[in-house]
Amino acid sequence: MSMIRVYKRAVLFLVVVLLLPVILLIYLTFGSDAIYEGKKQRDLMGFTDREARLADRVREVEQQNQMLRRQLSVSQNQLMNYQNSLVMDNETGISLINGENGRPVRCNNPEPEVPKCEVIHVSIVCAGYNSTRNVITLIKSILFNRKHPLHFHFISDGAAKTILQTLFDSWSVPGVQVSFYLADDKLKAEVAWIPNKHYSGVFGLLKLLLPNTLPTFLDKVIVLDTDVTFATDIAELWKIFSKFKSKQAIGLVENQSDWYLGKLWKNHHPWPALGRGFNTGVILLDLQKLREYNWSQMWKMVAEKELMSLLSTALADQIIHWNSPVKLLVKNKHVEFFRNLHLTFLEYDGNLLRRELFGCATSTPNELDSKLVAINEDDECYEFRRQGALVLRTHLYYIDYDYTPSADDVTLVAQLSMDRLQMLEAICKHWEGPISLALYMSDAEAQAFLRYALGSDTLMARKNIGYHVVYKDGQFFPVNYLRNVAVRQVNTPYMFLSDIDFLPMYGLYDYLKKATSMMDITVEKKALIVPAFETQRYRLTFPKSKADLLSMLDMATLFTFRFHVWPQGHAPTNFAKWRSATTPYKVSWESDFEPYVVVSSNITDYDQRFVGFGWNKVSHIMELDAQG
Repeated sequence: MSMIRVYKRAVLFLVVVLLLPVILLIYLTFGSDAIYEGKKQRDLMGFTDREARLADRVREVEQQNQMLRRQLSVSQNQLMNYQNSLVMDNETGISLINGENGRPVRCNNPEPEVPKCEVIHVSIVCAGYNSTRNVITLIKSILFNRKHPLHFHFISDGAAKTILQTLFDSWSVPGVQVSFYLADDKLKAEVAWIPNKHYSGVFGLLKLLLPNTLPTFLDKVIVLDTDVTFATDIAELWKIFSKFKSKQAIGLVENQSDWYLGKLWKNHHPWPALGRGFNTGVILLDLQKLREYNWSQMWKMVAEKELMSLLSTALADQIIHWNSPVKLLVKNKHVEFFRNLHLTFLEYDGNLLRRELFGCATSTPNELDSKLVAINEDDECYEFRRQGALVLRTHLYYIDYDYTPSADDVTLVAQLSMDRLQMLEAICKHWEGPISLALYMSDAEAQAFLRYALGSDTLMARKNIGYHVVYKDGQFFPVNYLRNVAVRQVNTPYMFLSDIDFLPMYGLYDYLKKATSMMDITVEKKALIVPAFETQRYRLTFPKSKADLLSMLDMATLFTFRFHVWPQGHAPTNFAKWRSATTPYKVSWESDFEPYVVVSSNITDYDQRFVGFGWNKVSHIMELDAQG
């Protein structure tokens, strides 16, 4: 078996390896050398390269912030209009709102400000792979507007915990703490007895358990749905706790939907509620009072009583929800502003939110800033050293994933950027097994990728592909960091270390599953080499057999990989012997050897100090050789 590609770059390889005689991959090349422009202008202004890059970055940051400010200005204008409608009753000192017909409506005095460094606690129920995308947009909107330290409490399943924990660890936002509470079978059993027709299933009811699930030292919390977007400081919500009276423990707002009024269509009979009902997308919980009131017993008694007549729960959506792309198409007079706000935060660069909270002892220092201070800015290698100090935001399993591997399973591992996106569907057609991909993208590009994937029948038909988004930062392509991200998410015993612009021979997946178990590569520390070929043609009739491939080599339709620019990279494969081989044969590592291999999934990581082009795989293969 083999594989075909059309040119990329050179790599070194291993010591004692086995060569599979028939494994073919096709490599299709697409050049992507970055060209740095604007040098003449910089020279005229007297800027050094580093100063110019820094100035470009400052302009980029300011442009993104200006864009978001423009979106938020509409919200601020609406808020000002609201504030202008306030009048003061000089006799009582009570604020009044000009209601309908201009008649003042009495309301309470403004809430006291939240102390500068008081920690605001937020709880979110988040389960599954797809819901983590919604959470990040919510978090961005909170971080953009916040002025206080935050502590997020996530009630999550195992998948969401892994994703969010990795994301927050790599995001490293100062003044933000994160805690996780596993929604295991024991916790879910407390609400699983309630018949529920809502699409969120049992997770939609876990909010009922928060008073007993969250730590006892926590006396109040803001509870949010994953698809909420903030247009102002979350402290405005936190202030409302000061308005709670002695017996008030829960804060809710009225439902904005007409669902519970039962007038949407003829014979519409929803289960009953008080008026429009209450929306639980945003809740204020006084946890201390709820514990004192024995909340866990209270809600169960009410639920048991109501279910005798209602039989099951069935919740209604609000007018504006963003937990589905379809809901972005909703038409409503209020939707346009909120849609634009939501879409802005979807594509907003999350790296810009790593700002310090000055003057608060609870605000943890920014590790990146500390590392950058230690680097000499006059060093010619400053940008390389800066890249090494960066912690890249990483969002694992960006799209839904559902796969249970077999005992002899093999995962194809690769990394890519936006310019290689067109290879995904072709690879899926050539490799039916599991795939682990690391995608290097900006926040905006990640949204473009999501739209592309959701619109592809080929990609949506596959649940065994792990898409792991690493968000762009710095000047260089972090190729080995990306490889490590993809490798660490492999859950099969073996993996095929490839590149995104190779197409495996049809049937390679099944062939490798047999070969790995037959040759016992884990115990004997073997690596199976997949011979690599390339084509200069964009259109090619893919060879269906080794005989087809040999014929195409003779006709110069195909070539051994990189034979014309880096022959030493693959010469030890011994293609002359491969042409006539009918069984695997052994080769030894030589300097500059860089084959594509199938190995055990527990091998050593790639060296992440290598970025950009050149020698990144070489170092890895040399280390495998050194380890025998």
